[in-house]
Amino acid sequence: MLKPTRLFDCIEAQMQVSTEHIMLADKVNGKWVTHSAAEVSRQVEELAAGLIRMGISRGDGTHEGRDKVALIARNRPEWIILDLAVQRIGAVLIPVYPTISTPELQFIMNDAEVKLIFVNDASLAAKVNEITDAIPALQGIFSFDEDPQLKHWTIVCQMADDDSRARVVEQSGKIENGDLATIIYTSGTTGTPKGVMLSHNNILSNVLDSLPYFPPGSNMKALSFLPLNHIFERMITYLYLYKQTSIYYAESLEAIGDNLREVKPQMFTTVPRLLEKVYDRIMEKGKELDGVKGKLFFWAHDLANRYEINKKLPLGYRMQLGLANKLIFDKWRKALGGNIVCIISGGAACQVRLIRIFTAAGITIMEGYGLTETSPVISVNRYEEEGRMFGTVGPLIANVQVRIADDGEILCKGPNVMMGYYKKPGLTAEVINDGWFKTGDIGAMVNNTFLKITDRKKEMFKTSGGKYVAPIAVENKLKESPFVENVMLTGAGQKYVGALIIPAFAEVKKWCDQQKLSYATDEKMIILPEVKELFQKEVEHYNQHFNHVEQIKKFELLPKMWSIETGELTPKMSLKRKIILEKFNNEINSIHSQ
Repeated sequence: MLKPTRLFDCIEAQMQVSTEHIMLADKVNGKWVTHSAAEVSRQVEELAAGLIRMGISRGDGTHEGRDKVALIARNRPEWIILDLAVQRIGAVLIPVYPTISTPELQFIMNDAEVKLIFVNDASLAAKVNEITDAIPALQGIFSFDEDPQLKHWTIVCQMADDDSRARVVEQSGKIENGDLATIIYTSGTTGTPKGVMLSHNNILSNVLDSLPYFPPGSNMKALSFLPLNHIFERMITYLYLYKQTSIYYAESLEAIGDNLREVKPQMFTTVPRLLEKVYDRIMEKGKELDGVKGKLFFWAHDLANRYEINKKLPLGYRMQLGLANKLIFDKWRKALGGNIVCIISGGAACQVRLIRIFTAAGITIMEGYGLTETSPVISVNRYEEEGRMFGTVGPLIANVQVRIADDGEILCKGPNVMMGYYKKPGLTAEVINDGWFKTGDIGAMVNNTFLKITDRKKEMFKTSGGKYVAPIAVENKLKESPFVENVMLTGAGQKYVGALIIPAFAEVKKWCDQQKLSYATDEKMIILPEVKELFQKEVEHYNQHFNHVEQIKKFELLPKMWSIETGELTPKMSLKRKIILEKFNNEINSIHSQ
């Protein structure tokens, strides 16, 4: 098979195996529409030629000289087709989250001097149109959805002619492994968006170095629903292309359950928060079971909660687990389509309890670790059991080095480390020293093999007593409570640790109904003395797992969910701590007023 040297070579590798293999699929008007490798390849070529006709090119070959094309859309075949087409002509793709705020969008468009924007639909076109007068470099907007008021993306394809097709071949031949392929703007939890420059080599090395740990098998299917704007989903997309794994794009987050049962994929990627929601739905179903069925469910769940890997388990336990697999866990796997080989988790720390329970249920969780700046994978728990350890993010992948700094920060070196931040050489120099990238995460190596993340360096805080608190471990533990949807610790410069808690409203309402408590709204419910006492007991229960300094002394219950749309969560569903501190300043002051 062809060994790729540029990202768009991954499609050629698949073409060598089969031109008719299903490469991409999307649901249109209630039916799955598939696209063969040959069809995708043809569309990429036509779109690339059309872009050249519109004057999009590699320019003088410098980072700033290359033309930039922005993309704001949900996961769909056209996303990847545009990505590959832009690569073929040496231009640079700027992917943007559809949920981005208008001021951030304007900043990115001007910082990158974007010439063309491709959007998903009319609503995103309207968002762009609000600021077009403030984006001087912009020359056109095209939509993937058909709309009489918008230019459809196929118009660009129709512009292709023999001359522009020949120029695509010519330009593709000039693109080198170390050339800039994309700029991914990331604001993380604080600050102005930074443009992470990733070369073909950065991402492709990550694809090839992760390849040995890809689950065995051929002609597999994957369901894609994590935003392709995130390097995690995008990198693994190239891996799917290279491995002839058919990619089916989920309709929406709400439709994932239905899509899993329809597609019956062998794998998918996820972030821990979505895995937590899958688990919560399973537990809700279990609580609805009566009599013997209910007892069997919780008997199986208790067995799973005691599961260990790389350890000889007692014969009696293994026999019980085998029975639980037939009676209970088989239904869990069928809810995920029935063919799941593994689930790859990244983007944030996953609760060990969830990984343990899913693993016992025959659902392998491959938790990994990395950042946009590392293309992204640094380490990953392997598909094979001996390459996994609960509570860690697995062994390092090939050709990636890690060392732990004196203050515990994880430093990474390898071909996956970014080219730098776009137009920010000073900021680049702050985070890369002699090739070593400062991840900002605190961690350690376990048994000289497994990387363990303990916290995010900038998210640790010090109490007024001078004691450091690492909040993520405490927050993740408290989220094991069925009554807690989300939580953020507070206490920087204060006498004690506090917490803002978002209740799991559905579970709390069920509890209130059982207690025959009356309330008119969620706001009224969370101020009931009985509800406050319920949460006090939950906090005290989970406090036992931590030392005195880390324990939550006071908390406030908040009446509304945090979300990407309301600004408290990043697209990866991580907490935007700075924003939360500002928005809930009064509540935090109340927590620490004594």
